[in-house]
This record gives sequence, structure tokens and C-alpha cells, in this order.
Amino acid sequence: MRLTRQSRYAIEALRVLATHEPGEIVEARQLAVEAGLPGAFLSKILQQLAGDGVLVGTRGRGYRLARPAEEIRIDQVIQVIEGGDAIWDTCVFWREECNVEDPCPLHFRWQELKPGLQLAMNSLTLADVRERWAPTPDRVERIDGLV
Repeated sequence: MRLTRQSRYAIEALRVLATHEPGEIVEARQLAVEAGLPGAFLSKILQQLAGDGVLVGTRGRGYRLARPAEEIRIDQVIQVIEGGDAIWDTCVFWREECNVEDPCPLHFRWQELKPGLQLAMNSLTLADVRERWAPTPDRVERIDGLV
């Protein structure tokens, strides 16, 4: 269960968009600058989120949240980007190939922890992320180092 770069970019861009006034349309370019993300790559992600109803895209003007940040669950965003529940198929402890048919030595623990983590992610909203994550220059550098 490891978030891809696309999921990380999606969450960060949505967090930035959620700091704008409700209903405000923000250009993809502006979002990229505010979030410190690459514009061309982010545009594709924003289109995907708009196609799945997380965002509303306004041709030539930008994007706005489709619902209030309190109603957008982070697990929904991850499902849009990752393609359903596939993110839960891989174990966090070992190799990405770990699964029920070919388990790693710690897979039993992942199976015990996974339901609780799924419940926690189901209740995490964009508003929670907006309110609890404050960007700092060193944090932005660490994020950039991950990609």
C-alpha cells in the first residue's frame, strides 16, 4: 500500500484548491505553482479528478471542488487515481509482490491492520488534510525528494 506520485500530487493539489474560497475557479497553472507541482503532469491528474466528479472543470478557466472539502474523502481520491481498491492489495511491510497467494513473512500482520487503516482512510476528508497539513519550505523539499 504505497501511494503513487499521481495520488500524492492529487491530494496536494486538492488541498491547495480547498484553501481557496468555496466555488472559486482556479487555473491548473496556478494550482501547480501554489502546490509546487509540475504543471503538465498535474493537468492530467486534474482532468482525471474532474472526469470522476471530484472536481468541476470549466473549459479554459480552471477547476473548482465539486463538493465541499468536508464531503470529499481522501480514499475516494485515491481510488480515482489508483484505479479502485488495488492500493490495498499490496503489503506495506515487504515487497510489492506480496499478496494472499504469495505472502511475505509479515503478511499476516498486514491482514490484521488493513481493515482499521481502511476505516481510518474512509473517514479522512479533504478538510482534515487542509486543516492539519501546513506547508513549510523543508516539507516541500522533502516531498520533492520523494518524486
